[in-house]
Amino acid sequence: MQNSEIIWELVDAKRQPFEALSDRVWGMPEIAYTEYRSVGEHIAMLKEQGFRITENVAGIPTAVMGEAGEGGPVIAILGEYDALPGLSQEAGIAEPKPVEAGGHGHGCGHNMLGSAALLAATAVKDWLARTGRPGRVRYFGCPAEEGGAAKAFMVRAGAFDDVDVAISWHPASMTKVDDALSLANTRMDFQFTGRASHAAAAPHLGRSALDAVELMNVGVNYMREHMPSDARIHYAYLDAGGIAPNVVQASAKVRYAIRARDLAGMLELNERVKKIAEGAALMTETTVSISIMSAVSNMLGNTPLEDAMFKNIDRLGPVPFDAADKAYAAKIQATLGPADILNDYRKTGIAPRENTPLCDFVVPQGTRGVPMIGSTDVADVSWKVPTIQARVATHAIGTPGHSWQITAQGKAPAAHKGMVHAAKIMAATAVDVISDETLLARAKKDHQERVTRTPYVCPIPADVKPPIKPRPAAAA
Repeated sequence: MQNSEIIWELVDAKRQPFEALSDRVWGMPEIAYTEYRSVGEHIAMLKEQGFRITENVAGIPTAVMGEAGEGGPVIAILGEYDALPGLSQEAGIAEPKPVEAGGHGHGCGHNMLGSAALLAATAVKDWLARTGRPGRVRYFGCPAEEGGAAKAFMVRAGAFDDVDVAISWHPASMTKVDDALSLANTRMDFQFTGRASHAAAAPHLGRSALDAVELMNVGVNYMREHMPSDARIHYAYLDAGGIAPNVVQASAKVRYAIRARDLAGMLELNERVKKIAEGAALMTETTVSISIMSAVSNMLGNTPLEDAMFKNIDRLGPVPFDAADKAYAAKIQATLGPADILNDYRKTGIAPRENTPLCDFVVPQGTRGVPMIGSTDVADVSWKVPTIQARVATHAIGTPGHSWQITAQGKAPAAHKGMVHAAKIMAATAVDVISDETLLARAKKDHQERVTRTPYVCPIPADVKPPIKPRPAAAA
């Protein structure tokens, strides 16, 4: 029996408690740096499975690491469990219906992400114990992937200094080795301060901070024509200055997300946006203070690990969805438009398939579609150690990320099948690295060649700390 078949059996042997863990975390959605209950569930599972546990990793209360094994290479398996604001949704239906109006929801599937990663780590732990091989597996429970850059803070704090390889996954509509593409990203706040005044009786005495924010937004919008086409800039008002139109707004605050294909390009755009903000302050006779909240790098690939992971995906085959899974996915697809479904195929690089609500195939290695790129803090880990990710089908083809439809599908039987499939892929890849010294050496050589060309510089300034939130009373 091959190692991959043994490890798959070890995953199946413990799938049910981890499916239940995923469902529990789905039911307690917590956003960046507030994941106290979710990390508590993961800590309890780590204890139950016999891991050596380190809490408060990098000084972050909602980060945890569990280790098992002795000697040998160190394999990190990365999990997440943060939710998104405003995506509360009842499970198992195909219409928008929040559990709590305005509440949080797992609209990116991180309830599955962390649970499958911990299942994979547990299977590798059991395999090490069964075989007596030297090697260590570490499960990293990572908070705040959604805009909080926790992994970048963890990298900066040295959490991955002695790790040999890192493995992760993400829920998706297609099953494949993840393209090593992500945008470097900075989240930056601009606080404008002016002078309040009566907007009718003494407008000449006022200096509007809201005017400054709006002028800044206009300036950035004009800049869009003169920046790389694959860069992205978004903004959101954090403080529009109040609700009284007859008061000149003395304070206003806007948050910008600035993205580019690489770190150097992002840093250049950061400086241009800062200059526009300073110009807006000059025009309005206000002042502006600028603070970075978080930042992440772009993703580095690793060809040997990508090839190794694909071999496991190819041997395992597609997720074993059944007729009931496909029927529910078809109902979800009915809430989408043709463009949503076509978009999934275009970015994956394969021809659209009719009557295929769920991915019942494996995307061939090397297939490339139209780049449609987001950002992830896994990227910073990839600059520190050789890193590989899978994307595994857990929801209907065409489902937009960060949507109520993702939340709705997060506890479905298809989601359970997909997360267990992901655990098998990650665990088998970890076993390959532990068992094959040549694979590990090639992965490290590939990584070293990439970082030698462009050495890693943490995109978060040294004086910026993780924006840790206090433990809510309900989570105490």
